[in-house]
Amino acid sequence: MTDRIAVFFGTRPEIIKLGPLISLLGSSARLIHTGQHFDRELSVLILDDLNIPSVARTLHVGGSTRAQQIGQAVLKGESAVSGCNAIVVQGDTNSALAGALVANSLEIPLFHVEAGLRSYDRRMPEEHNRVLVDHLADVCWAPTLGNVNNLLEEGIPDSRIEQTGNSVLEALRSVSPDPAQVARLLAGVGLAHRGFVLTTLHRPENVDDPERLAHTLKSLANLPLPVVFPMHPRTKSTIESAELDGLLDGLQVIPPVGYADFLGLLGACAVAISDSGGIQEEVSVLKVPLVVLRRSTERPEVLGTFASLTDDPDEMFELASRVLTDVEGKFEELAALPSPFGDGRAAQRMVASIERFGIL
Repeated sequence: MTDRIAVFFGTRPEIIKLGPLISLLGSSARLIHTGQHFDRELSVLILDDLNIPSVARTLHVGGSTRAQQIGQAVLKGESAVSGCNAIVVQGDTNSALAGALVANSLEIPLFHVEAGLRSYDRRMPEEHNRVLVDHLADVCWAPTLGNVNNLLEEGIPDSRIEQTGNSVLEALRSVSPDPAQVARLLAGVGLAHRGFVLTTLHRPENVDDPERLAHTLKSLANLPLPVVFPMHPRTKSTIESAELDGLLDGLQVIPPVGYADFLGLLGACAVAISDSGGIQEEVSVLKVPLVVLRRSTERPEVLGTFASLTDDPDEMFELASRVLTDVEGKFEELAALPSPFGDGRAAQRMVASIERFGIL
């Protein structure tokens, strides 16, 4: 039978992590896009890169407040998943929480991809989302043993927890460009291999306060290598409204790029600086050093090896500069380290889990 599993998502990271599972589910999946990310670069390009089939329904909840996004996605989502036997959600977004609430309302099984991640920072809306989704889920697909233990400590029974690994490994390996493609990409933007810094910023703690954002942009511009900056729409909005455009003169600003091109840039940079969660996983596969600009992270597995953590733009500059003093040595060190996020078979384990429910 077709169209039995509703896959509920709304952002770029969700599309990436769900792509391998969607491919394996084939015609059994009904794709519901909430529209939380509605910019082409953050949705359509990623769907194309991962060869994800057509979305069955788009709910158009983007551009509103968190409460409005969740509420509208629940209201519209109930009809969108009508006739499905289960819902799959990923991560900690407003879309994931909405999908979880729809499953709860319709009394159908809920499967949570990337369960058990915890930052223990209650200032993050994502922390509230991921905790709620985990406690609503019938099956928590936890990437690592640490994630499993987080769930057990919160009283979630082990019968509802499965350690799967992280599907980002499959997604990354399926679309990573080959060396010739990377060479063309770098030539197109005038960059040399290991000759630039790649940075992404989008979290409210970094981009909603104009003073903090200005401090960060100045620190980035002082780095000794060109800084390539694919600009997120949220970041662009603050820069324009606060009239910070002049601080971009020292950076190489580009629009958000597709997943394959982004992986090409990430794999070729000397060091990455980001507040993204997914990049913390991707650098462990690509063996690239990362400075995480955040107060906290729900992915401690990479700290001290692939990544360092700071919420201070000045310390961010120092940590990145330290890598740049011996780029070759740092890459040699990281090349020998395994990724902590599994063996690249997470999606297969998820499908087997659904099959045990008798849904497929």
